[in-house]
Amino acid sequence: MKENIIKDKSFSFALRIVKFYQFFSESKKEYILSKQLLRSATSVGAMIREAEHAESRTDFIHKLSIGLKEANESGYWLELLYQSNYINQKQYDSLINDLTEILKILVSILKKLKGKWNFNRKEKLSTINYYLSLIN
Repeated sequence: MKENIIKDKSFSFALRIVKFYQFFSESKKEYILSKQLLRSATSVGAMIREAEHAESRTDFIHKLSIGLKEANESGYWLELLYQSNYINQKQYDSLINDLTEILKILVSILKKLKGKWNFNRKEKLSTINYYLSLIN
């Protein structure tokens, strides 16, 4: 079976976040921010899995785009946890590095599909251009 890097990386990241959440909620007794991170981080891989069986090219792009949004949101929660001193620099750097790899891969996939995507609305174009600017 052919290796699927984005599927593997997103699953590994989700698993790290699940374990992080278990430890974090027990040791820090913080449930609100970490639960938001758990939700968004596990959604990334879920959307990638959904995209595997998309009904059309548009559906595939849509599901990957949602995965990208969830990854971006996960970055927000990680930064908030770090800036509020719930996690240290080492924890933040490790998690954000994994997340950045996922973001770059998703943007790269969407960038390759961009030329083949027939945009129906200006909003779609501006949204995808924003994400493309993240790796350029």
